[in-house]
Amino acid sequence: MAFADHLRRDRRRSIHTVRAYAATAERLLDFLREHQGGEPDLKALGVADLRAFLASRRADGIGNASTARELSALRTFLAFAGAEAPRLRGPKVKKGVPRPVSPAEAIALAEDVAEEREGWTGARDLAVLLLLYGGGLRIGEAMGLTGAALPLGTTITVTGKRNKTRVVPLLPQVREAIEAYVAACPYPPAKDQPVFRGARGGPLEPSQIRRAVRRARVRLGLSERTTPHALRHSFATHLLGRGVDLRSLQELLGHASLSSTQIYTAVDAAHLMDVYRNAHPRA
Repeated sequence: MAFADHLRRDRRRSIHTVRAYAATAERLLDFLREHQGGEPDLKALGVADLRAFLASRRADGIGNASTARELSALRTFLAFAGAEAPRLRGPKVKKGVPRPVSPAEAIALAEDVAEEREGWTGARDLAVLLLLYGGGLRIGEAMGLTGAALPLGTTITVTGKRNKTRVVPLLPQVREAIEAYVAACPYPPAKDQPVFRGARGGPLEPSQIRRAVRRARVRLGLSERTTPHALRHSFATHLLGRGVDLRSLQELLGHASLSSTQIYTAVDAAHLMDVYRNAHPRA
């Protein structure tokens, strides 16, 4: 699909965004063929047509957040097709506050996941989870690291969304965990091959880490919100609590907009209120 190629090549969107936006475009075209009874003319698309499509998606059971994403994808698709998107306000989406895990819980989670496996795969999982917590990486960014990053130094260069690169400090404990895994891994870390490998030598799939974390959080009695991505939230929240300014945190997280980083101020305020309620005799 030309639209998908455009997103991938020209807009440098992630594979997940490309897949989701292309699927939305296909759904719109299928809907319009049935709704209008013929091959759709996107340039003649009106507000009523767009409302009808979104109503059909609502009937499928999607909520406000998914509807807003669907509308964003439609606007991008119509602009690509040379059509003007009808002016339609999207639903209000309440931004949830990320739920970080405590430092002790983060370490316990990583160690429990590692102990579930034997040999080098346990060392691998420990290294991945410590990297997510210690460096604030997205799981896809960790999986995208190649042998070109080795040998490790005091920092690591990470490629994030839209192929934007950033430099992240590497804690000694994280560096040691990765080096221990690399030394134990039976597959040599070639420059153009992923650092983190699956059991048979292929790229490690994020789903494997997510499943391991789900099992570990049950054993440890942690919240369902304890996910690999929650470790990134914890990284941000704990730095903010130690006095890191928002601009520096934005750079470390690779956020394109400061507004994406500001949500962590709400997390920090919520944490302070919890401490107050638990500790103050008059709370």
